[in-house]
Amino acid sequence: MAKRGGFPGGMPGNMNNLMKQAQRMQRQMEEQQAELENKEFSATAGGGVVEVTVTGKREVSKVKIDPEAVDPDDVEMLEDLIVAAANEALRKCEEESQAQMAKITGGLGGLGGGLF
Repeated sequence: MAKRGGFPGGMPGNMNNLMKQAQRMQRQMEEQQAELENKEFSATAGGGVVEVTVTGKREVSKVKIDPEAVDPDDVEMLEDLIVAAANEALRKCEEESQAQMAKITGGLGGLGGGLF
């Protein structure tokens, strides 16, 4: 009885090349992710009175607050500035991450966008 499915004699050349490409792309993605995790992204709010720095791991690593931004009667404003700066720093991190992935998956056209 004939074997069902599969390819006689192993994978055809194109499939083998595709697997090698996928493995190479995975290695590149892992390298880029490791590089990204070592980067820092900073953003300011309130004209620079609040600065937040996040790592490529999307963790807040630093918060700098100019003393002039500290108003005991308006703590809510300071909280808003911190949130705004943190969100902007995280957005920068995400943009860098997307740009790195686009470099790797650019050759896949529409297929690459849905993988990540």
